[in-house]
Amino acid sequence: MSNPRKYFHNNVRNSLAFLDTLLACGVDRLIFSSTCAVYGVPQTEALDEDHPQSPVNPYGDSKLFIEKACQWYEAAHDFRYVSLRYFNAAGADLSGVIGENHDPETHLIPLAIGTALGLHPELRVYGTDFPTHDGTAVRDYVHVSDIAAAHVSALQYLEAGGTSERMNLGSGKGVSVREVIQTVERISGASIPTREEQRRPGDPPALVASAKRAEKLLGWKPSFPDIESIISTAWKWSSAQLQREATPALTYGKKLRTA
Repeated sequence: MSNPRKYFHNNVRNSLAFLDTLLACGVDRLIFSSTCAVYGVPQTEALDEDHPQSPVNPYGDSKLFIEKACQWYEAAHDFRYVSLRYFNAAGADLSGVIGENHDPETHLIPLAIGTALGLHPELRVYGTDFPTHDGTAVRDYVHVSDIAAAHVSALQYLEAGGTSERMNLGSGKGVSVREVIQTVERISGASIPTREEQRRPGDPPALVASAKRAEKLLGWKPSFPDIESIISTAWKWSSAQLQREATPALTYGKKLRTA
């Protein structure tokens, strides 16, 4: 909200340049990473793809602009696309080798896990007066492996002659901030100290998906349908990552030298 130029530069200007490059190279199919932020404040309990799109932040607006650009490119060129509207991507690869690590970190689950691991003194909760069952924001979490699978299925759909579509990717289950924190505490066995803050601008109270279109057209269903299984994979990766960082690197029984 404080730096809209960043999102419009990357998600609009650069994406338009990318679309033009695709056409110049003869690429006529695209899987576009969109977002549930295109909907804005929900008018229904579960959001399907026909819900009005009225973004309340620059991120959602920038993504919606490119969805519309894809629509017009299709009308003017031999071009088809699937726009996948992610809800909250979360979790880690089952191998425990690939996981979520941003700098700075802004996502709730890795921040909660980091606090449980003692990496942060407390977890900030932004908004406790939302019109939800416990006053905190409600989101629909979808595992990154399920998102990856949807990309493959969407490409196969287009290769088989499928028409351009916009599809939600979510579990269909809303989870509040407090429920995420409680789940991390249960999985980690640690208590998470929190500090309540004011709501952040541009945060809708609740975003929950109806992913029936993806199920119908792609045969897609989440393999990780509940928050417990999603957070468990993130916890496995994060705790292993902390262990790796704390353990001296060894090779053939000898300690590696570092500059």
